[in-house]
Amino acid sequence: MQAEIPQMLAQGGGSIINTASSLGQVAIAHQSAYVTSKHGVIGLTRAAAVEYSDKGIRVNAVLPGVIQTPMIDALEETYPGFKDALLTKHPIGRLGTPHDIAEMVAWLGSDAAAFATGAQFAVDGGYLAI
Repeated sequence: MQAEIPQMLAQGGGSIINTASSLGQVAIAHQSAYVTSKHGVIGLTRAAAVEYSDKGIRVNAVLPGVIQTPMIDALEETYPGFKDALLTKHPIGRLGTPHDIAEMVAWLGSDAAAFATGAQFAVDGGYLAI
């Protein structure tokens, strides 16, 4: 944001989309540093939105849930049943995909989201709902 905001001020506005995590809203054991950092991203997003929205800069955060990536595959290989345990925490019945996150980012960056600022958008298959 240090580089983005001066450029956006010079050009008359823009959209900043920060990436936090579902763990920016809740916590899990043994992940204190990660949880703290994601809560911080959400706080920074809100503060920047308040500070810069009247200057034409929208600032929002995307909160991905667990996304199906090679890291998840590796954990499943090391800890059989890991993925099934994760699925029980996602009411939608599947893990997310990079495409799921990209669709939210594309919307937030578009004019369709012109009135959205200072918000957090969970893309987590219902993880935060339970």
